[in-house]
Amino acid sequence: MTELVRTRAELAAARAGVAGSLALVPTMGALHDGHAELIRHGGTQADAVAVSVFVNPLQFGPAEDLDRYPRTLERDLELLDRLGVGLVFAPSATEMYPNGSPAVTVDPGPLGALLEGASRPGHFAGVLTVVTKLLGLVHPDVAVFGEKDYQQLALIRRAVADLELGVRIVGAPTVRDPDGLALSSRNRYLTPQQRRHALALSRALRAGAEEGPSGAGAVLKAATEELRGIDVDYLALRGVELGPAPATGPARLLVAARVGTTRLIDNVPLTLGPA
Repeated sequence: MTELVRTRAELAAARAGVAGSLALVPTMGALHDGHAELIRHGGTQADAVAVSVFVNPLQFGPAEDLDRYPRTLERDLELLDRLGVGLVFAPSATEMYPNGSPAVTVDPGPLGALLEGASRPGHFAGVLTVVTKLLGLVHPDVAVFGEKDYQQLALIRRAVADLELGVRIVGAPTVRDPDGLALSSRNRYLTPQQRRHALALSRALRAGAEEGPSGAGAVLKAATEELRGIDVDYLALRGVELGPAPATGPARLLVAARVGTTRLIDNVPLTLGPA
């Protein structure tokens, strides 16, 4: 039976009753099969799984979709109960930020200014601040994040290591629909026609990854060709920690684009060969 808690006091009491190790899966709700896979993955990493459901205002810019971001807590709880999640923390914004916007936030550093950070100033400071608060409130042994938000995962790993937060951070592979589209809570904004256009992102990544053995130039050329007619924010080839791409070896290909009014991101791992 899933226990829903909404306050810090309720969370502390519930956390004290958890026996063994605990995995935390932070979410903003509107849960889908990708979140379910994160939860299942968490279950392989610890004795119990807790899920947070909180639409974090700090990570939304002034022109972004905070007000219309889907909030489906009742349906989310039904899914979490079926998945066997024992503890759900769903605080209000006032509970998370009792003094209003925090005077001290977590600076994401240079990595936070690239890619998503360049397009969404302040986004990663908001992400790292809320994640740090959740880790401090829930006290998990491990926290699980999806690789679809790859830059977020890289920054959280770096923050936890640099700030000695004592939590193991685990990434779980991106979950896709059969047509290749990466699962996202924002996919529900897409019309049927826009969804068909959105498939260009996964096609581009797949085409780029297939050219990995031929080198970076071939990767970017193949991916770019698949993105013709799409409003691309960025297409980037980076190292696995999001530094410059290596000449050869493991790398990451990342894309962000707008389809209609919906901004989507995706990425894939690949291995670069000599040019």
